[in-house]
Amino acid sequence: MTEDSDTAMDLTGKMLIAMPGMGDPRFAHSVVFLCAHSEEGAMGLIVNKTMDRMRVSDLLKQLSIRLERPEYDGNLYFGGPVEGGRGFVLHSSEYRSDLSTLRVNEAFGMTATQDVLEAMATGAGPERTLLALGYSGWGPGQLEGEIAANGWLICDATPELVFDLANAEKWPEALKSIGVDALSLSATAGHA
Repeated sequence: MTEDSDTAMDLTGKMLIAMPGMGDPRFAHSVVFLCAHSEEGAMGLIVNKTMDRMRVSDLLKQLSIRLERPEYDGNLYFGGPVEGGRGFVLHSSEYRSDLSTLRVNEAFGMTATQDVLEAMATGAGPERTLLALGYSGWGPGQLEGEIAANGWLICDATPELVFDLANAEKWPEALKSIGVDALSLSATAGHA
């Protein structure tokens, strides 16, 4: 294998599924949506872990944004351990911020500017949303090394998996989508 083929892996728009032996407890049983992945590194959001006792309405109140559309109120997600005070909205792709929306693929976009929160508050925001504080980040080659060391499995991301399933169902359903049974994986992890 050449060095170029090692760096050619592009997992943008895919999901990472934490293996049971994940050494970092912040990522135990995590499902991470990768917003960007290149030879320069990777950035993603954990989509199955909420922040204790924090809701979208709490964040909007701190930003002096009046929530007129209660359907947008819900749990805030723990996106990852990097920049915990910064918000990221993973959303359906029909929404475009006037300031800055990263179009991940045909199904997903990600916006990290306050205008998306203002649009959500008035009902002009994306149809489907997941609001996270912080993100998960990897330096050049770091994620590839973790995948090679069996730290993560990879599956396709679907709007149903990201937005519709209960958080407790996302990890086993992500595994199921690639033909892996969570119970047998957990029971056999670490055994030769």
